[in-house]
Amino acid sequence: MSITICEVGPRDGLQNLARIFSVEERAHMVTELAAAGLRQIEAVSMVNPARVPQMAGAEELLAALPPLPAVQLAALVLNRKGAERALATRVTALRFAVVASDTFCRRNQNMGSDESVAAFAAIAPMVGQAGRSLTGVIATAYGCPFEGEVAPSRVAHMAEALLAAGADRIVLADTIGVAAPRDIARVHEACCSVIGAMPWGVHLHNTRNTGYANLMAALERGASIIDAAIGGLGGCPFAPRATGNIATEDVNYLLEREGIVTGLDHDRLAVLVEWLSERVPDKITGQLARAGWFGA
Repeated sequence: MSITICEVGPRDGLQNLARIFSVEERAHMVTELAAAGLRQIEAVSMVNPARVPQMAGAEELLAALPPLPAVQLAALVLNRKGAERALATRVTALRFAVVASDTFCRRNQNMGSDESVAAFAAIAPMVGQAGRSLTGVIATAYGCPFEGEVAPSRVAHMAEALLAAGADRIVLADTIGVAAPRDIARVHEACCSVIGAMPWGVHLHNTRNTGYANLMAALERGASIIDAAIGGLGGCPFAPRATGNIATEDVNYLLEREGIVTGLDHDRLAVLVEWLSERVPDKITGQLARAGWFGA
């Protein structure tokens, strides 16, 4: 089984922290993640720094990074302006977020769900012409803090529209960590005929301690992309009581024990988690930092 872990710590991991990491600190994170073997890193978010000050200085961060020829650097974008900013930098991948919940989309992106899909379709041609990859991320695919349950058919409809517009892959996001494995199954059942053989994956939060069970449910159904954040940091700043992502180091341990080779260096990941714990000790939710690796 070929699995890609997309590291979202430098973006989703930091975006809702009270402590604002400097450009130099964020560059250190990205560089160390690459040294630990991560080959896809969502390094920045092209958003308004007035709304998300933790993500200010995206262009400066990318310029500060050393050459990383083996790494696909990605930027999260929410609209045309963000896409244009990303295409003016060294990133080789754009991850465009649309939202299955209309209320959440208006609060997060100041537009409705259908408008977010239309915005994706509008920027897809220029991303393709620039030779960059384009991932369609469907946020609140498993539930919304404002509207409650989200119909799987709505998620499938959005996935179909994104793929038709030019998405290279689809990521289904449990933005607020409400899903259980049954939810992973029913959304996949609705989407599988639409996605077909295209790569797809999941962005999971461990808000209610179901993130790792959800990961296994997704893998059993053919997911090949796993979003994770070092230390289990993260959460959406516009979602009430948001908590962290599934932790990269814990995902690495789980996959290795399942016989899935990740190519990650768990010792280097552990050193980076320790570095983070010196800065945000109360935000590390990954368990490997406490328990340590087991076995040779």
